[in-house]
Amino acid sequence: MGAVGVAVVVLLCAMTAMSGADMELITVPSVVYGIKGESLSIPVETRFDVKAVKFQVFWYENRTGALLVGYENGRKAMTNLQLEDTFIFSPHNLSLTFNQLDLATEDNYRLEIIFSGKDKKPEKLTRTVRLIVNVRLSPPVLVKNWQGTLVEDQDNVTLTCVVEKGAKARFQWLKNNKPFELSKRHTFSQTNNSLLISPVRKEDIGMYSCVAENAISQKQSQAMELSVFYGPYNLKVNTDNGLRIGEVFTVDHAEVIYFDCLADSNPPNTCVWISRTGNNTEVLMTGPRFEVPSYTLGQPSKFLCRAFNNMTQKQDETHFTLVVANLGRGREKLQGASTVSPLTVITVLALIIIICMVFVFFKKTCHPKRVLMKIYSRPMPEQKGLHRSGHEDATEDFGIYEFVSLPGGKMESNHVSQLEQIKLLVCLHYVFFFYENHCYVYSLYSPGIMQITGTAGFGQRFAYHHL
Repeated sequence: MGAVGVAVVVLLCAMTAMSGADMELITVPSVVYGIKGESLSIPVETRFDVKAVKFQVFWYENRTGALLVGYENGRKAMTNLQLEDTFIFSPHNLSLTFNQLDLATEDNYRLEIIFSGKDKKPEKLTRTVRLIVNVRLSPPVLVKNWQGTLVEDQDNVTLTCVVEKGAKARFQWLKNNKPFELSKRHTFSQTNNSLLISPVRKEDIGMYSCVAENAISQKQSQAMELSVFYGPYNLKVNTDNGLRIGEVFTVDHAEVIYFDCLADSNPPNTCVWISRTGNNTEVLMTGPRFEVPSYTLGQPSKFLCRAFNNMTQKQDETHFTLVVANLGRGREKLQGASTVSPLTVITVLALIIIICMVFVFFKKTCHPKRVLMKIYSRPMPEQKGLHRSGHEDATEDFGIYEFVSLPGGKMESNHVSQLEQIKLLVCLHYVFFFYENHCYVYSLYSPGIMQITGTAGFGQRFAYHHL
């Protein structure tokens, strides 16, 4: 047996002895990806010496069963003459290289390797490779099957993402540049390239686009606007005049009131203004704005605004009552019971400040505590001479009194401040006023002789008589 035969026998014995030995001798990828118009090589990794072992190699195309190339080591490779311009076989690594891929090139390819020897039955190893040919995608175009007006709850629409060039595209849908959210009204086709909306509604309004991608490219379409006629929704009446509580508007009798009928609708509604008196109604005008001179209303009046959408054939209406009142300066009170006029606040604050100033002035000038202490600290004999008016009941002494200076009662100028003190003290006990050098006092307490005391035994008496 020659050296080559020995090597083959040893190799085959090793393959038989080891479980899965064929997996270690040859390795090829299960799938390879290529791009249309470019070259691609199917690599083969061998773990034996191709020069020391006798073997044969065959590459087949599975779809047609055609033999592409046959090769026995040490000899020239035999290629299919019909296909020899489409690929290149490499004997040193057994790989197969395609010169220029086409969609027709995409298929499963089978590699067979047969090991042979003189005293041993040939052993065959087989591997299969899937070749996928990708085509760069052209930008997708969004197509809408409905070119007319879409009306809410009446029409359906289908959007289709069309890719003119490319293959194996996967599709993703966007609405306003965000991933599209499905609902029960939305259905995708099996390949995800079409979106059915049935029926259309207001919430379907937006900008739609699709993204097409495959293993080698990704493209996004231009956005398409989807418009839907809907409404009216959320109908309400509004005005800048008067005051509103619920559905009742209170306005001044001298105002001209403008009401606006507002609703969420596409296209804009046709508005009709109607007055209601009992069970009778009267159409006043048509249009979004309603003008009412308040002086023409003698009593609370009821109105309604009816909005109609000509496209959806839907309508809605809202009712309100208009009350005319003489608001004037009382408007602030109607706006809120807690609102206080600024003039009232200023007046109250001014009165508080004046009272505080008067109190401080009396306290600093009169010193009532000091004067009372001087009066009541005098000896009892001086108090025995006090004159009684005969009206010991204080309630009988209310009236107007005149103070007359007694003879011999002189006051020096340096005691003027004491006189001012007693006058201020008297102010705390009497209501007085001056007339022709006389002081008239309204008595709040029982009458008596007033005595003004001073330093060094100085004093001046005053007598009074009831007018």
